Amino acid sequence: MLTLDHVSFDVQEDHGSKEIIHDVSFTIEDHRFIVVTGPNGGGKSTLAKLIAGIEKPTSGRIYYQDTDITDMGITERAKLGISYAFQQPVRFKGIQVIDLLRLASGKQLKVAEACEYLSEVGLCARDYVKREVNASLSGGELKRIEIATVLARGTKMAVFDEPEAGIDLWSFQNLIQVFERMREKANGSIMIISHQERILNIADEIVVITDGQISQQGPRDEVLPALLGSDAAVGACDILTRKGGGK
Repeated sequence: MLTLDHVSFDVQEDHGSKEIIHDVSFTIEDHRFIVVTGPNGGGKSTLAKLIAGIEKPTSGRIYYQDTDITDMGITERAKLGISYAFQQPVRFKGIQVIDLLRLASGKQLKVAEACEYLSEVGLCARDYVKREVNASLSGGELKRIEIATVLARGTKMAVFDEPEAGIDLWSFQNLIQVFERMREKANGSIMIISHQERILNIADEIVVITDGQISQQGPRDEVLPALLGSDAAVGACDILTRKGGGK
């Protein structure tokens, strides 16, 4: 279980401080699939970084499984079971996919074991296990490889920051299938920052962040119809997905 308790976050600018997150409190129960959405610039990605430990709250506390992790860094949180997937996955010239999976798992995976994780995310393992994590991989391939590393870690809390960003329609459709499988098999909780209606549609719960505050929160069946029926829907959900398209 992850709990944010009255969390705020400010950044310093030339003319003083600017509040990005204001007094946010909510809890993610174990084995839940949560999607955080809202208008651009509302604080969604900042919230994800606060949970991962990339940023530290200006005030408030963050708890994970009854442990206060507010002052912990990324590595300490990772050891507790919190994973973070970047909006734009990092490329590593000279490092093979199997190397990343071994690093993520913390053990010397056999090729067959690494292939199982790649198969889970819809990649033909024989074609990818020895590939370098470089510019030869597409955005969609990198996203799925990154998810495979999360699976290899056996993480209990996975945070994905706009996983659909920068990928084509075919990759997006495959990504949805990966998340649907993760939702069915999840041993922990999943939190996704997303505008996409198709991702919102597979959530257990939706949290809407507007101007750094929670404006709506609840089960998908309660929040999504109201969200799509409001003027805010245009800002919160990519209109292309309603027409069958995607990024």
